[in-house]
Amino acid sequence: MLDIKDFKKKLDKKSRLMGIDPGKKRVGIALSDENKVVATPYKVLLKENYETFLKDIVKIIHENSIKGIIIGNPINMDGTPSKSSQSAKDLAINLSKNISEPITLWDERLSSDGAFNLTRNLNINTSKTVQKLDENAAAFILQGALDYLKK
Repeated sequence: MLDIKDFKKKLDKKSRLMGIDPGKKRVGIALSDENKVVATPYKVLLKENYETFLKDIVKIIHENSIKGIIIGNPINMDGTPSKSSQSAKDLAINLSKNISEPITLWDERLSSDGAFNLTRNLNINTSKTVQKLDENAAAFILQGALDYLKK
């Protein structure tokens, strides 16, 4: 697991990234374009057991030529680690044992709120908004990191 500055150094100029919104059972996935400009919601993985989850992540990496992974870190509004922060760190550490692509954590404060508000503003009905919340939150997280990396 790398900090965001070291993560940036490991990336090629043209490379696609994966954003992950970690949850206990539902994990949102988003992907970037190869120019690392736009994050797009991709899918939700159900995390029933780690082995199946890992196979699903590896499959997405290979099918989409992913060169880096950004995992949302749910820190508190005051910047302190939340209870879920340790789970995000554990996920990053466990993935890095099985995946060679660079992995970093990204502050995901307000990502779920931002994703919900974004889809609500697009006039998508509420039940579909809730169904898409995890993958939209992953896109919100990934987009924040992409914007930072472009600076």
